[in-house]
Amino acid sequence: MATSTEVLKRIFNAFDPFRPLPAGDQGYVDCREVRGDGDILFQLSREIVYSDPMTCQLYTGHRGAGKSTELLKLKKYLEDEKFYVVYFAADDENDIDPEDTQYTELLLACTRHLLKSLKDKANPNPLLNWLKKRWESIKDLLLTEIDFDNLTIEAQISLFGKITATLRTAPNARQRIREQVESNTVSLIEALNDFIDEAKGKLPDGCSQLVVIADNLDRIVPIIDLESKRLNHDQIFIDRSEQLKKLNCHLIYTVPISLVYSERATILEDRYGAVQALPMIIVRNRENGQPYQPGIDKLKELIDKRLQTLDLGLSLTQVFGDDRVLNDLCTISGGI
Repeated sequence: MATSTEVLKRIFNAFDPFRPLPAGDQGYVDCREVRGDGDILFQLSREIVYSDPMTCQLYTGHRGAGKSTELLKLKKYLEDEKFYVVYFAADDENDIDPEDTQYTELLLACTRHLLKSLKDKANPNPLLNWLKKRWESIKDLLLTEIDFDNLTIEAQISLFGKITATLRTAPNARQRIREQVESNTVSLIEALNDFIDEAKGKLPDGCSQLVVIADNLDRIVPIIDLESKRLNHDQIFIDRSEQLKKLNCHLIYTVPISLVYSERATILEDRYGAVQALPMIIVRNRENGQPYQPGIDKLKELIDKRLQTLDLGLSLTQVFGDDRVLNDLCTISGGI
């Protein structure tokens, strides 16, 4: 029999707001009716499914609101519609340091994950040749004496991962690596598109197009550049908008909500079109400030569903003791 500590630990981890639910998870609750207009399958997939040209869309929402869960649901939907989807959570895969990120890290992350996913479907030589030409200047920054030519193809591909890992974990080398990549981003994008174009002709199961979903970029901490006096958010998503859109596939990037609702919102819309946002669950009526019972009831349903997935035989009353406590918790949460 589980101890009370073990039970509490299981409950605590079941409600981790930063652990998204995979598509089809039994703990998922459809919250659209109390979020407002927040159907990601309609908002984001419509552009991808119906557009002949490649699309680039931004997606935002408050942290913990369920963006990643919805994006994984979108991934499954697009795969059912015969799209090949490369999804990655940038801060979970040694791609970016959320407290110090620039465009170069994002480009390298896309490169690494596309290579990892498609290396058996296309010749990686365009990207490996790009890296080989710059290896002598980069390897010293990675503190390695590896001879590029003596490596297997798999080992050469893994070097992109070594670069992104060093960018994330070695602040002293970070800026110099950025400078090396920064001066060659145009050629890297060209090489990546050559690789993408070949891969798109060999996608499995009748897939017709490729989609890249770069998640958790909304977690990038806003930092002001001392020289330009501008936020890194602006430099990544506005200054580099053309490069972000340049990959020859459908693209979805998550974006910090603070940028979407700032004075640069119109610039973002000019560059990318309307930014799609996942609304919060409504728990208070805006007009009178009173609790919004449908939203509170939906949160209760969500909590109960998570509890039931643990198979502990516990009811909401057993966990919270008093329905008033649960009501207050849902109300002060502000919604999710």
